Amino acid sequence: LSRLECTQNVAGLPRLSLMEKMKLYDGMVRPPYTKSDLERIHESSTQEGMIGFITADSGRTVKNVVPYGGKESRLGTNPLCMAFPSNLPGPFCIDLATASVARGKVDLAKQRGEPIPLGWIIDKNGQPSTDPTDLDRGGSILPIGGDQGYKGYGLSVMVEVLSGILTGLGFGVDPKGIHNDGCFVMAINIEAFRSLTSFTKDITEFAAYLQATPLAPGSHRVYYPGELEYLTTLERKDKGILVEDATWQKITSLIKQYGIRNL
Repeated sequence: LSRLECTQNVAGLPRLSLMEKMKLYDGMVRPPYTKSDLERIHESSTQEGMIGFITADSGRTVKNVVPYGGKESRLGTNPLCMAFPSNLPGPFCIDLATASVARGKVDLAKQRGEPIPLGWIIDKNGQPSTDPTDLDRGGSILPIGGDQGYKGYGLSVMVEVLSGILTGLGFGVDPKGIHNDGCFVMAINIEAFRSLTSFTKDITEFAAYLQATPLAPGSHRVYYPGELEYLTTLERKDKGILVEDATWQKITSLIKQYGIRNL
């Protein structure tokens, strides 16, 4: 970048918003201490004509992901997201856990009483498992990548360094520590490199180029990154979101317990 701001507080610019500071400096690296505003920052960066990059770790709390080749959890699912402005109806972005699966998907399978795919987790002895309850009995989630899991492990470590060590939150588990996930946010002002109009045009054409890929046997469509999630969002806004019976029973139980009305 031609100019890069790399501090938590931008001196002399107290009245500017985060996006305004990022635009002024052509880019910005900011290691905040919470991820409550990550969705807002992700959307704001692309709306403001910037590339957004965000990572988050699990703080100093219990870990769920095993380092490649190990059998004991030492990392969180450590997600990362990168988004690019475009002229597409939905976001052009990659948003994923560096683990083979998000913890929530394992919990969902457990609630449904369903097995999980082989390659998601290992049991407490380090053996592959399709039983989601093994995760709560000392098992671990595997890093993304299958037999090439060292690649996902490397990405997870990168996220941990940016979100935990760079921010000063540290790594590992501290039983006395509070749950305070670390986050890293970076935005790049596209106009510092080239015309935003031509960039978004190229991204839109690139998405169409990917979608036009000849299909493999059994495949019905090639999506650009972020498209499937966008289409799922539209469908759920129209048809609603499925809530498992076990989850709904917990919700109704809490409603009765706390006397909540007019829900």
